[in-house]
Amino acid sequence: MSVRLPLTRRRFLQVLAGATGALIVGVGRARAADADTPLALLGDDLTRLGPYVRIEPDGRVILGARDPDCGEGTHTSLPRIIADELDADWTRVEVISLGPDLVSGNDNLRWRYGHQRSGDGSSIPAAWEDLREAGALARWLLVQAAAQASGVAAANLRCENGAVIAPNGRRFDYGSLVKSALRQAPPQTAPPLKTPDDFRLIGRPAGDVDAEAMVRGEEKFALDQYMAEALTAVVLHCPWPGGTLDSIDTQSALAIPGVRRVLQFQPEAGQPLGSTPIANGVAVLADDTWAALRGRDALKLSWKPGKQADASTADLEQRARDLLQSQAEPTRHVREDGDFAEIAKHAPHHVEAMYVQPFVAHATAEPMNCLVRIDTDRIRVVTPTQSPQEALTIVQRLTGMNAERIDVQVPRAGGGFGRRLDHDFLTEAVLLAKAAGTAIKLVWTRDQDLRNDFYRPGALHRMQAVLDRRKRIVGWNVRKASASALAGRDVPADRLWTSEARPDALPAGLIANFSSTWYELDSPLPRGPSRGGHDVVDAFATQMFLDEIAHTVRKDPLELRMELLGEPHVLPGATANGAIDTGRLANVLQRVAARIDWNRRRTNGHGLGIAFHHIDGAYCAHAFEVSVRGEKVIVHRAVCAIDVGRVINPLGLKAQAVGATVDGISTALGQTIQMRDGRIVQSNLRDYPLARMAQLPREVEVIIVASDSAPTGASIVAMPSTAPALASAVSAATTVRVRQLPLMPELLRKL
Repeated sequence: MSVRLPLTRRRFLQVLAGATGALIVGVGRARAADADTPLALLGDDLTRLGPYVRIEPDGRVILGARDPDCGEGTHTSLPRIIADELDADWTRVEVISLGPDLVSGNDNLRWRYGHQRSGDGSSIPAAWEDLREAGALARWLLVQAAAQASGVAAANLRCENGAVIAPNGRRFDYGSLVKSALRQAPPQTAPPLKTPDDFRLIGRPAGDVDAEAMVRGEEKFALDQYMAEALTAVVLHCPWPGGTLDSIDTQSALAIPGVRRVLQFQPEAGQPLGSTPIANGVAVLADDTWAALRGRDALKLSWKPGKQADASTADLEQRARDLLQSQAEPTRHVREDGDFAEIAKHAPHHVEAMYVQPFVAHATAEPMNCLVRIDTDRIRVVTPTQSPQEALTIVQRLTGMNAERIDVQVPRAGGGFGRRLDHDFLTEAVLLAKAAGTAIKLVWTRDQDLRNDFYRPGALHRMQAVLDRRKRIVGWNVRKASASALAGRDVPADRLWTSEARPDALPAGLIANFSSTWYELDSPLPRGPSRGGHDVVDAFATQMFLDEIAHTVRKDPLELRMELLGEPHVLPGATANGAIDTGRLANVLQRVAARIDWNRRRTNGHGLGIAFHHIDGAYCAHAFEVSVRGEKVIVHRAVCAIDVGRVINPLGLKAQAVGATVDGISTALGQTIQMRDGRIVQSNLRDYPLARMAQLPREVEVIIVASDSAPTGASIVAMPSTAPALASAVSAATTVRVRQLPLMPELLRKL
């Protein structure tokens, strides 16, 4: 049995002919089914693809990946959704990265590909229906063509591995059907979609389509892209947020062979963070990177601090402590259930703790960079972005060029983690290209990348819980102080809290008397989106506090969590797909406990830790076994159970779970961004250390929970439970309770 989806006014199907006679199929969002793809962009030039599906007469199937791939695996998972509905031969599939594309229709412009954004867990949920429909349409057209060729009714034909097969066994390869398929009239209603029983690719493991090219060194990241005439630009940003250039002498820099110009840039007045340069800066333009770097080193300049020249993260932390210990009115009452203050008056058991977490940077493997060429009638941009449509919009604003004449190419990026959702670096490149009158390749060095980031905000949580005589949690009060990640981004003041807290964050809904409040902190440190954002920060405080409660009342940490979740039931969530199924959450928790053999007593200084979290319909739990030897934490085992609904590519999901776990370990152990005298202290990986291989487990054991639920995002859900499970294991191994990250400095201070 197949499922039919209605063809609404806002959804339409496209069928076009390519310059080489290819069958072009896509899904868009407008009323009319207009054939508006410029055919000159199709043909054999595979660097630009029109709609999602293209089938060549030789049988090759070209599939477009609309969302950028920064390691999330979207170049594999999204095309496999199409390929499964199409019954394509995966060995003959070629995947092309799609940049943003604006087309005219009904007297307005629309984005041809709909959703184009990665790294926030939205790619697969947004693609699940769109891309299946594109594949189903292509399959339907091919079947109609085969029906004409064979004289067999379409209902009696089936598709398999790149061919339509008749009841007598006769095969019609897709390539042989292309010309006839092009002449078929599109259906009046959307073709039926497969049922899960008919899936052949979805749910089966597939290696990353870019893996071989990356191993061979053939994959072209944005940093590898060149234009013969482009000058390389390296930059120096003012080290003080809000600071300005005081003096500059460029004579020595311009004397360096190959250095052509020295230009200045500054943030644009009235533009939100992320769409304009992050700070005042100076760029050295040269024939090559080496000359540009030498020219930058030869600059003689001085900077003038901004208004908060004496700001420090230490002072900010103290302000947060004072605020949370006071009776000050919070900036936002996030959620109030029951009456915590009243229940606390009579409860026999009280537990309280304060948790401190630092600002952290993204530290992507590929620093910020951008290649820009501005001609009189066209602009070409090559940039590693997680939001191509926003990138195009910013280029249009800066240049005034017609959006349809702006070509934004999106190569695979060396990590994103939310940093590439902002486009300050792209803005710099465009401004420099305009000023220089030539193509520019902007390259940030690691020190500029670390010191000019949009950091994940640090936070302090003051946690209070009360328990009844049966040692059940009956009251919970969390007070959080942080600097909003939305500050300076044209977000209304009464919505700044939304980047820092969720009304449905557990244990909300599980405890009758529950209070959650947020206190806003002011900081000159620029903040922005990050992998997991406040979910990572809040999960650490919540899960560590659950362990402290268990320790206080002498309960097993797993038992306490299972009691809290109770019998399986569904709690309303804050988003459309965010209803919280406590049964699924308990399931991942029990699975990691069973895999790590939670009930077996550990000896020889080993300790166990466990934690769970949920994000928008996805569930994850971690369990760690560690020991501490001298000044080293040894991770003996790391187990992760993950439930993201229907899985598109199990191998890709495992990679996401492993990557998030490793990222979570690295962030927890030793990473912190500090400000002192108004300037960022950290400048390179020597003082912002990534975890070394010796600090990581030999394997992250991943348990993928099979599910028939709608697919959800997977790129962030495995990170929040990592740090608390690790820190809890360290506490169990050492009897030292760590309430502050990064873990290692705090642990060594207490040992």
